[in-house]
Amino acid sequence: MESASLRFSSGIDVTSLGERVRSLRQQLGLSLDALSARSSVSRSMLSDIERGRKVPSVLVLDHVATALGTSIARLIDEERRARVIVRRASEQDVAVDPSGWERRILSPVLAGVDFEFMRTTLGPRVDAGTFRPHAPGSREYVAVEEGTLRLVLAGTAYLLNAGDSIYYAADCEHAFANPADEPCSYYLVVDVSTGPARSAARHSRHHT
Repeated sequence: MESASLRFSSGIDVTSLGERVRSLRQQLGLSLDALSARSSVSRSMLSDIERGRKVPSVLVLDHVATALGTSIARLIDEERRARVIVRRASEQDVAVDPSGWERRILSPVLAGVDFEFMRTTLGPRVDAGTFRPHAPGSREYVAVEEGTLRLVLAGTAYLLNAGDSIYYAADCEHAFANPADEPCSYYLVVDVSTGPARSAARHSRHHT
């Protein structure tokens, strides 16, 4: 699964992104081939990401993050430990995908927490694609701000309009698309359950 690269409004350092992917992969004891099998992303693409040669699409980056048991936010930003963190609009990471949609990450990366709060905007008739299942116990919440969202969970479609919201267990494939001729904006909360391997890696990272 390869696709055109996205761009980040914050001007993220692609070298740092690659280093985080490589570091987490190694902490989990995964080879490039093993991560490729887990993520359905080719070995060559993974190698290019780790070397800072390519910035992947949002969907590819999500596949990599999910295979590593973490979130996109943790791959592109540093952990924060303050009790209060203000993220001004100009400081938030905005991933703009060439297919016609953007994802604005509203939440900071907190130590020991795999959680994302984001606002996504899909252009008219834009299909954001299918996202892989998260670990068992993971949860997602969606609230539609404007427009119409077609959300498919494990093959079952739900049509959501402005003001509608939905919760679902995120350990299944989930796909987002805008079936209408007007833009669709929605808020998404992703609460990723930490699997045993990811927990071990985090424990090792904080005690070395």
